[in-house]
Amino acid sequence: MNDQFYSQIFDKHQQVDAVPSNKEITTWALQVIRLLFPEQQRQDFFDPQQVKAEFLRLEQELAVIMNATKACQDCDNVLLAAEFFEQIPELYELLNTDIQAIFNGDPAACSEFEVIRTYPGFFAISFYRLAHALYRHEVPLLPRILTEWAHSKTGIDIHPAAQIGEYFHIDHGTGIVIGESCMIGNNVKLYQGVTLGALSVAKSMAYTKRHPTVEDNVIIYAGATILGGETVIGHDSIIGGNVWLTKSVEPYSTVFHKPAITVLNKTKV
Repeated sequence: MNDQFYSQIFDKHQQVDAVPSNKEITTWALQVIRLLFPEQQRQDFFDPQQVKAEFLRLEQELAVIMNATKACQDCDNVLLAAEFFEQIPELYELLNTDIQAIFNGDPAACSEFEVIRTYPGFFAISFYRLAHALYRHEVPLLPRILTEWAHSKTGIDIHPAAQIGEYFHIDHGTGIVIGESCMIGNNVKLYQGVTLGALSVAKSMAYTKRHPTVEDNVIIYAGATILGGETVIGHDSIIGGNVWLTKSVEPYSTVFHKPAITVLNKTKV
């Protein structure tokens, strides 16, 4: 490699802003979640004022991170961080509905503690909820860093812009994909390998609704693929495993396919 190449890489390093590492950003998020849910990692506090002080510390840390990433060019990142943390009680209540949905909906769940501590579905949902709240405040980059990190840990890929209602249940979860413009109602349950995606990935569709709408009380079983921004899964429907859908279905529908499986008994010799 010649000196011109080294100079080219050097120039790129000078041009790129000093953004905090993904580890720093995800560590901040983990601290917020663990403060809300000590089942994941308990801290020793002696009174509520210490809890308040910890929230304030995390608020200040978020302001520093947002300032470093130039999250808000024309406003005060300290104020933006404070506004975000004003919504933490609402976020906490929303996450508790998800915990309840997972616990009530999974016969294998022995306790809410187990759901919070061990379930990858709750881990991915909690990072999504945090990232979505930042996204709604028009904070760039950070929401995607958080959801992609959770994706790398769980195999569950939820875009931070997706809109997801309360009592959301992800069971097993590996391989789930929820696209950017997806809209999901309340009391929805997804199994592993579900894709809520787009019919087209043309760049010209960047600002259009490309992903499905899933209404309230829908169950989507493993391996189902539902595509298209105009596709609506009506409320109280059941989508069977490995179903491929690109058109809407009415409420109270049950959608399944009939695989051709033949079982032959082997005759003993």
